[in-house]
Amino acid sequence: MRKYMIRRILFSIFSLLVVIMLVMLLVYSLIERSVIFQTDDTWNKKSNNDRVYYEYTQYQKYGYLTFVDYTAFLKNKYQALVGDNYTTDHDYIVDKNAILDAETYMDNPTVREFMEKYSEEGYTFRFLEAMKYRSGKVKPGGNAYLLAIHEKSVVARLFDYVKGFITVETKNMVQDPELTERYIRIEKDPYSGLFAVVGSGTQHKYLLYFDNRFPFIHQNWLHLNLGVSYTTYRGQEISSVITNPQGSLDVRRQQYPALIGTDQYVDTAIDFHSLSYNSGTVSEVEKQQFPDKYTVYNYNRDGLSMIGNSFVIGLIATAIAYALGLPLGMINARNKDKLADKLGSVYIIFITSVPALAYIFMFAAVMTRLFHLPYKFANAEVRVLAYILPTISLALPSIGGLMKWMRRYMIDQMNSDYVKFARAEGLSEKEIYNIHISKNAFIYLVHGVPANILSCLVGAIITERVYSVPGVGNLLTRAINSHDNGVIVAVAVFYTSLSIIALILGDLLLAHYDPRISLSAEKGGGR
Repeated sequence: MRKYMIRRILFSIFSLLVVIMLVMLLVYSLIERSVIFQTDDTWNKKSNNDRVYYEYTQYQKYGYLTFVDYTAFLKNKYQALVGDNYTTDHDYIVDKNAILDAETYMDNPTVREFMEKYSEEGYTFRFLEAMKYRSGKVKPGGNAYLLAIHEKSVVARLFDYVKGFITVETKNMVQDPELTERYIRIEKDPYSGLFAVVGSGTQHKYLLYFDNRFPFIHQNWLHLNLGVSYTTYRGQEISSVITNPQGSLDVRRQQYPALIGTDQYVDTAIDFHSLSYNSGTVSEVEKQQFPDKYTVYNYNRDGLSMIGNSFVIGLIATAIAYALGLPLGMINARNKDKLADKLGSVYIIFITSVPALAYIFMFAAVMTRLFHLPYKFANAEVRVLAYILPTISLALPSIGGLMKWMRRYMIDQMNSDYVKFARAEGLSEKEIYNIHISKNAFIYLVHGVPANILSCLVGAIITERVYSVPGVGNLLTRAINSHDNGVIVAVAVFYTSLSIIALILGDLLLAHYDPRISLSAEKGGGR
């Protein structure tokens, strides 16, 4: 078992790296990079050389390349030499104006220093000559630029992504000489009444805590750095996008940390479990509210997160599918070629042959007309009712699939030797079906149980789009449409990781329930 798990984990890591590299190759190399400006209003407002310079800033932000501007090089050089008033220094002005003349700029010693420094590091150079009117005045957007550019390879991009993929907060994470007390310890949580792991010197105050918000246990200790969304969510971390609660502000009667133990309460939506360290200046008001520099916070909201909405809908749908699909499949098998089996086959054929979008609209039309259920998620006056239509719509095809395979596997088992032996022993048909045939038939379905549960985390694209569910199902399609490279890579990593975990858990579950399969080398070396 141990050798199998080690091999499986190592192969899974390798597979994940290959997937990330292929996705990055597709996104960054095979698709024209200029597509990122299709919906960029700032790019449309730029012109001439200023537009080209803006393009390079965006290419660097998106991870296509790194570049250094000659002006930034001058700033660093002269700020170190003469201080913050470097802009008035004569030598600085001369060096800055050197690139205004395309014929003589290479004669400037600082320009040569700049090019020699970055040529040794593998950079190439692009000179954007100043665009001027005949009078000598620079045209709008026609400023001169000298850029050192280094294109990132797929391997380098993969290495940068992987090396910072996981970060763990430690008590030495905050670099502030004013912070003298550093620790990580368990304390009584005044906001939940339970215990929590808190830190000082960590980026977040609360590292592990409990509350009444799904999934009830939360942590700020370990961070998965999936990347940043620059188009769809405008600079937000993707992990925060899918895990932060949505909805309107949830105002509660609470106390600021510095006022705990007093009778001073306020009505606020601040999530005090989200407190993080303020490296800047703490205001006088904040000093009265907080006992330390952990003064940066998020707000409580009354809805679930993207991943929470998808998981709740998917998990309930999966439970309904197994609760109905397996018994109905057993009924079909026991009544093979009879009316019950034919009715079940009609449903199976219908739900598998009709396009998902069609049956979802049909189902929604019937249910909204008969039961007046909310069609769009945001239109529900009672929040629970908003989950009914998408949940059942998602369960319907799974019910058909489980019915089909349970029926097939049970029929395959009917003529097995152990069934004949059970009949010879005098067991009733009911006992044979319920105890032996159904149990052995379910073995073939066990492997898919972890995948069905974990797939709830990725949402359902069509279902969530039809009902306007604020889940993760639309994340990938929106990212592709807006050319949000960071989100595309992050979603690929997320989906692949869940698939790998599901396969491993499926193997373990199958080995546990099927006596013919062993993952131990001593018993045959696996499947």
